[in-house]
Amino acid sequence: MVKQAVKSALLLMLAFILSSQPLFAAGKTVKVKVTLVSAELVDNEHVGNEWWWGGYVNGKELEEGSSVTVNVSSSGSIKLRVEAQEQDKYPEEGTANATVKVASIKSSLNKTLNVTVVENRGRYSGNTAKWRFVFKIQKL
Repeated sequence: MVKQAVKSALLLMLAFILSSQPLFAAGKTVKVKVTLVSAELVDNEHVGNEWWWGGYVNGKELEEGSSVTVNVSSSGSIKLRVEAQEQDKYPEEGTANATVKVASIKSSLNKTLNVTVVENRGRYSGNTAKWRFVFKIQKL
């Protein structure tokens, strides 16, 4: 009789656990379109005039205005990375990273990443340049 009660209790707990978990959601793949909307130098305190920058989605480089569509697990995430580098004899650079969970994307969202590049030599040492990168992320 005790064995039967324990067995019933375990079955009830298992049923509750399974009913509260999305069994098939973890394996579902969704298409997500990511666009690098803009890459903008918003402030420059004598850091430099020649720049290289890059925006990446899951390691794939994007140009400003271009998009990539990625297949991601509905329980997964998308990795964003941006870099800005002042081009001279001793280049300075800055980076920023972000992870966006697919579950947090309702239909579309914008993600802004800010990068600060610090001058490391010369009379303007310590001055900064600030970049703003904007990604648009959409579920398809």
